[in-house]
Amino acid sequence: MNKRRIGTTALEVTEISFGGAAIGGLYRACSREAAMATLETAWNCGLRYFDTAPFYGFGLSERRTGDFLRDKPRSSYVLSTKVGRLFRPVPEDQVPDHSYVDPLPFALDYDYSYDGIMRSVEFSYARLGLNRIDILFVHDIGTYTHGAETTKLHLRQLMDSGMKALEELKSSGTISAYGLGVNEVRICLDVLKRAPLDCILLASRYSLLDRSAEAELLPLCRERQTSLVIGGVFNSGILATGPVEGAHFDYLPAPQDILDRVGAMQKIATAGGYPLAAAAFQFPLHQPVVASVLTGTAKPANLIRNLELLDIKVPPAEFAKYDPYKIVQQL
Repeated sequence: MNKRRIGTTALEVTEISFGGAAIGGLYRACSREAAMATLETAWNCGLRYFDTAPFYGFGLSERRTGDFLRDKPRSSYVLSTKVGRLFRPVPEDQVPDHSYVDPLPFALDYDYSYDGIMRSVEFSYARLGLNRIDILFVHDIGTYTHGAETTKLHLRQLMDSGMKALEELKSSGTISAYGLGVNEVRICLDVLKRAPLDCILLASRYSLLDRSAEAELLPLCRERQTSLVIGGVFNSGILATGPVEGAHFDYLPAPQDILDRVGAMQKIATAGGYPLAAAAFQFPLHQPVVASVLTGTAKPANLIRNLELLDIKVPPAEFAKYDPYKIVQQL
């Protein structure tokens, strides 16, 4: 599988990467056996960049990812995880509901400070059982998660001391790159204008449908030589399923306007002789600033189905036909 470079670092990642939320039990339970089978399928299909986070199953995804990678040659893959949340043990009846099924018995606290980031990295080493992490993403900082007022406090914490921790970790060789892992554009612009970032993991805001990152963030990333890792290319499913009853967009049932837009997109794909999902999966990779596209699932068959979308030819000229139906969200 082709590889692309992360920012100005020496780190290279496969153009398609594995996202570890589903193997942490996002929305539905995932057994250890299913997680390992899916990770094995990803490896056999040539994926060599694996992304996880403490939040995914409250440590479950990190444990499973580390167990799988432990016997692989360390130079053969790239691993990213995230900082910004610290976990503490609680009784099972006090485990908060964050859409993970059967998570480990912890509650979380947000901490974007120097000490919080350093503690988070040490905890991640213990859960992973590995001695190196390649990329650290500051996870879910921004109004999408925290609201406007709390985001101001967290952003100040990050800029006043958290960034120092990330820079120390990179300059010491502990990590090779750092950035943000978020679902919104505004916080990326706010941070990138004030601090250097090697990469940004951006979910759902640079897709065939949602082009919120297109006008400002992509040009700024090019200027700052910051790579993008793109998640959520199907916008919670609707670009894979089409505008069917019960289709989801942005984690919720799709409103009529979105159903209508995707219906029009579906007609373009049908006329072109390819699935809409293939156009959606391939779309971000036409931008050189995009280093990788994440795909996350807990089922080997679903992973194979997604990867097969890369083998379907979508002529480059087709993508402009979708422009009249794109949306831009103020996030």
